[in-house]
Amino acid sequence: MNALSASPSAPVLAIENLSVSFERGGRRIRAVRDVSLTLAPGEVVGLVGESGSGKSVTMMSAVRLLDPRRARIEARTLQVAGHSVLDLGKRELEDLRGPTVSYIFQDPLTALNPLLTIGRQITEGLRRHRGLSREGARARAIELLGNVGIPAPDLRVRQLPHQLSGGMRQRAMIAMALALAPKLLIADEPTTALDVTVQAEIVRLVQRIQREEGMAMVWVTHDLALLARLAGRIVVMYGGRIVEDAAAERLYETPAHPYTAGLLASTSRLDIPFRDQKPIPGSPPDPGEDIRACAFAPRCSRATDECRTAVPPLRPVAKAQSVACFHPLTDDRA
Repeated sequence: MNALSASPSAPVLAIENLSVSFERGGRRIRAVRDVSLTLAPGEVVGLVGESGSGKSVTMMSAVRLLDPRRARIEARTLQVAGHSVLDLGKRELEDLRGPTVSYIFQDPLTALNPLLTIGRQITEGLRRHRGLSREGARARAIELLGNVGIPAPDLRVRQLPHQLSGGMRQRAMIAMALALAPKLLIADEPTTALDVTVQAEIVRLVQRIQREEGMAMVWVTHDLALLARLAGRIVVMYGGRIVEDAAAERLYETPAHPYTAGLLASTSRLDIPFRDQKPIPGSPPDPGEDIRACAFAPRCSRATDECRTAVPPLRPVAKAQSVACFHPLTDDRA
């Protein structure tokens, strides 16, 4: 039985001044820099940014999934449902993962154990945390596979991951993540490797289950168009930092950070001809750089000397909108 219980009054996720670095070639590579993020019960947040912006590292740090031999995690606060993640031992972390927080990975073929049947991988958590018998856990696993839209679940429960299609593997991973009704679900680009039709089905499935269960959720992606259907709040990361945090409707209508505006301008939309889409010039910074200024300054047409010599703090610019920029786009609309 789970030894940890979620505090109903605590934020589901509380991160304050999180920094994460890795050892590479005798030097420290800073992947996440001074990130603070709070998630309320039942809230759905989209975490967006280009590859290498620090999204996945931030979320994996929240549940201590990074290899401690390679990653150094530092934070003033790092809590899941009121539990200080950095202070938990191995057994307590195992008690936290599953019943309190679950993780859907980008590639289920590498995340699932290739040597164990789908049923075995789902029933393991049900037996450990819920105390179900072998027969009871198997019946629940079949029910979960049916709930996520896998046909012939009584057959699939006996199969190995490689015997399922990509879409079915992702559905099986979702079933595993939801088996213990977690308070927080982290979906880390779970549709990236799927075709467009299957992607839409997975998004609708997760959205339905999230609403039915009342879970809080963080959906990690580089796709702002996808988040428009999912999230009530968008957090934008660049260069390992949060550069904008806003209510979704506000961000789509009035982005404050030039990077956010660039992402929106380069997003494929039916109402904008392809020739009118504008990719962001330049490339994201190398995580190995010792960035002591605005990381986006080399790609930004609004950059000044101040941007090239100091790190802009995250500050509110409107109701339900904060931005880390010395010259936000909202200044033009004042």
